[in-house]
Amino acid sequence: MSGVTVAAIRTHHHREFRAAALVAAKAGRRVSLCLPARDEEATVGAVVATAVRDLVERQPLLDEVLVLDDGSTDATAEVAAAAGARVVRGAEVLPEAGAGSGKGDAMWRSLAASTGDVVVWCDADIRDFGPRFVVGLLGPLLLDDGVDFVKGFYERSLHGRPGEGGRVTELVARPLLELLHPPLAAFAQPLAGEYAGRREVLEQVPFVQGYGVEVGLLVDVARLVGLERMAQVDLGTRVHRNRPLPQLAPQARVVMQAALTRAGVTLAEPPGERPPLATVATYRRRSA
Repeated sequence: MSGVTVAAIRTHHHREFRAAALVAAKAGRRVSLCLPARDEEATVGAVVATAVRDLVERQPLLDEVLVLDDGSTDATAEVAAAAGARVVRGAEVLPEAGAGSGKGDAMWRSLAASTGDVVVWCDADIRDFGPRFVVGLLGPLLLDDGVDFVKGFYERSLHGRPGEGGRVTELVARPLLELLHPPLAAFAQPLAGEYAGRREVLEQVPFVQGYGVEVGLLVDVARLVGLERMAQVDLGTRVHRNRPLPQLAPQARVVMQAALTRAGVTLAEPPGERPPLATVATYRRRSA
């Protein structure tokens, strides 16, 4: 990694964990799977149906499958509900926070709307979704009290070419982390949308509203609990929608902004860019 020396972090493979063993390890804890979704009617139904069939009905690992509908203009909400999810409209969650924007906002509201002691996030556009995504992410959390946050990584292809996905990760996120936050360069895919954590930790960190949410969470969680309480899990392969290059430029910009501001760099706020959302714990205290 460009000559940067990074500390080793706990690394697992999803095959190390079995759903039945994790059900036994729950010990009364509730687990929520959250799927932030906007205009994902083509894929969200299969993701929800698989999670409900394999991880609610066959093995009671999940207590809740929640889809946070982030202003979809298609039938995302209807398809998700028909497949068995609890669907929540983003605008109806913590409305006192005002109108939100982007993926990070949807994740933040799904955290507030969900009920689990442990929360798992997966993207709703995964085309090869399977129980391994959830089982792999939950394994370290349910079996090891010394882990608070787990990040997924996987093999990604670009138009069928293995290993060529993750362009923003390799060209923007990883170099920035190596330069500004070196310990976090140990994460194989810092922008992966699949991760999980303990609610008491997640509610104490702010969420970047747009696509900078993943790198923001990595930095903020590491500062809160320490790298030694974080882990990553190989989830195998992941097939999803590859976005064209012009759509990646705005994503790269907000990833850079999240990494730079957390390193103490003062930036001119781009037009339309919204500040990070205050912690969910802050809003809970205000409403108590």
